[in-house]
This record gives sequence, C-alpha cells and structure tokens, in this order.
Amino acid sequence: MRTFGVEEELLIVDPATGVPLALADALLRSLKPAPAAAEPAHEESSFSLELKLEQIETQTAPCLDYGGLLQQIRQSRAFADQAARVLGARVAALATSPRASATHTTPKPRYATMQQRFGLTVREQLTCGFHVHTGIDSPEEGVAVLDRIRDKLAVLIAISANSPFWNGAVTGFESYRTQAWNRWPAAGPSMIFGSLAMYRRVVSRLLETGVLFDEGMVYFDARLARYHPTLEVRVADVCLRAEDAALIAVLVRALVESASREWRDGVDPAPVPTVLLKMAAWQASNCGLRGKLLDFGSFRPAPADEVLYALLDFLAPVLAEQGELELARGGVDRVLANGTGSQLQRQALRASGLDNPADDAGLAAVVAHAVRVTLHGADAEAAAEPAPVLSRVRRG
Repeated sequence: MRTFGVEEELLIVDPATGVPLALADALLRSLKPAPAAAEPAHEESSFSLELKLEQIETQTAPCLDYGGLLQQIRQSRAFADQAARVLGARVAALATSPRASATHTTPKPRYATMQQRFGLTVREQLTCGFHVHTGIDSPEEGVAVLDRIRDKLAVLIAISANSPFWNGAVTGFESYRTQAWNRWPAAGPSMIFGSLAMYRRVVSRLLETGVLFDEGMVYFDARLARYHPTLEVRVADVCLRAEDAALIAVLVRALVESASREWRDGVDPAPVPTVLLKMAAWQASNCGLRGKLLDFGSFRPAPADEVLYALLDFLAPVLAEQGELELARGGVDRVLANGTGSQLQRQALRASGLDNPADDAGLAAVVAHAVRVTLHGADAEAAAEPAPVLSRVRRG
C-alpha cells in the first residue's frame, strides 16, 4: 500500500470572541522538540508557519492506514491547541474565519514580496486548506496520475466544504475558501500534460513569466511535491472533523492508485476541457453536498449523493483490495447524514439563537463550537475538555 500523510492549516482564535489572533510565531516557539528518547520519526508530527500569523500548519508523518493517520491528525490538533491555550487562545479547523478581523502576514522575505506584488489577495488570504500527500514510485508515474485524477477532484471540494462565512458575512457558498484561493494566478485545475517533460516545461514557462516567484507558487489543484516523492492533492478545505480529514485522505490514496493502474493498463486520461473542471469546482464550492454537483463522467448536474457514491463505486476495487471499502462507505454515509463542516457551522449559528451573522455573538458561538469539534470530532457535543495527553510530537 502507498504511504500517505496530510497537512492541515488551523486558525488560531480568541476563545471568547472567535476573532483570529496573530500568535503563530509564539505558538510555534512553544511547540518544543520531543526528547531524544522519543519514539521513531514515523510516529511524529510537525508544525510550521504559514502565510498569516493567525494560522499554523500541522504535518503528519507518512502513514499506511486510516487509523494511524487519524491518530496523528487528532494528536497534532490536540498539541497545537494545548500550546495555544498557554497563550490564551485556541485552534479551530475552519477554512475561513467567520469573524472579521485584520490579518498579519508572517514576517518572511518571501511573504513580504508576495504582499507587495499581490496586494489585496495576500491581505485577505486567511484561508485554511487540507493537503494530502500520497507516495509515488517516480515523477513519471506522478504526472500520469495527475492527468487521470483531474476530473474527479471537485468531489473532494464538496465533501470537505467548511467555509460558509467570510469576515462576518454569509457567502452563499459551502466552500468560499475555494473562491478566495483561486484568485492566485496559477491556482485551479491543470491541463493534461501527457509526460513529465511537458509538466516540467509548463512549470518552467509559468516561472519565466515573472508573475510567480518560485515553484512553490504553482498552486495547481494537484501537483508533484517539490521535496518529497509524493503527489500532493490540494483542493480540500481543512475539515472540521478529524474523521472526515482521514476519510478524504483514504479517498485520495485510492484515486492515486486507481489512476496509476489505468496508466499502466494503457487507459488514456478523460479528455475533459479545463474550463469544465473549473465549472465543476465552482459548483462544488457553491453547493457542497446540499444540491447538485457536476457528475465527473458526463459533467452534467446530478444529485451530490449520487456523484459521491459514483466516486466510491469507481474506487471500490482498490478500496476493497486495501481493506478500506466499508470504512470509506461508512465515512461517506456519515458525512451525508451529519453534514459537512459548512453545514455544522450554520447549525451552530442557528443553535446560538443569534442567527443574524451581523451579530458578533452568533459567529463567536460558531467558532466556539468549531473549537470543540476540532478536538473531539463526532463526539464534540458530549465531550468534556480535559488537558490532552500528548506524546511522540516534535516541532518541525
């Protein structure tokens, strides 16, 4: 089985008001390395700064199964939250901030240059994504996989949708992060490359334009990782529930394996125009699982649950072989029954009795609920909050 791991971007928030707090540098300093006697690195997680000081990124080590990955995701969230509590803050797995506030760009030369070049896009870019890294045997295999998964990635936007609010406003979208993120010049779905040489040529041509500063700004929905032998799928919102995050990682790994087998069997990529992929992503961002998605076979509207189950059917041979089919079906059933993160956020707003988003107290209640779910997942409502027991974690 292929290894997989994830990166999660988490908001740092005021536990009373829900307003994002620019504490990432202080929080990171408190995330001390584990002692030399700690358990092996494959069971460790790491942390790093992101574009904004109101967020922190967690990274799991490579895993082989859902259970191990879920444990690392929960552990990383708990450890980050414990460090935030020391500073009078909490962390929340929200893809955008429900509360309006000024943001602060992390003081790094690269980010300062981006701020100068991209202006409002950087000033407003407090968004939290979820990236899945899956092991590949070679860059050639990776490009072949990129060509064969591009038509199915919009479904992951829908199931991960967790950003209905933006700076104190109701957006009308399930994943408004997708809309905000796609303002970057190289973000979104990519073409069919056909070969590693063409992939490298396209990246080189993008850099030669002078618009992008480096390869790290090639924000394709899925890309070859620069520093690891992995393929990185980047379309998802950070998930409110850790269980949903691990489920999406399982689906991504099965997508990668299925696409690799198609390549080895001589199956050509589906020749879907990139403009249709953009339309599918927009629809998924707008409707999530509440309405209709564009079916990845026909690219015509179909009920969201049917599209999601069609993806499961497509992945069933690999999922069954890897012992994950029932797990994946159960996870999809759970999300359809209980709602995505966006649906949970709106439910929390209604439950507050202050369902006018102009009322800061209602959105503060949304954030407080998100803090609980971030740590306790599906058991959030019933869970108390003892200090987490932490181990095998290091600073990245």
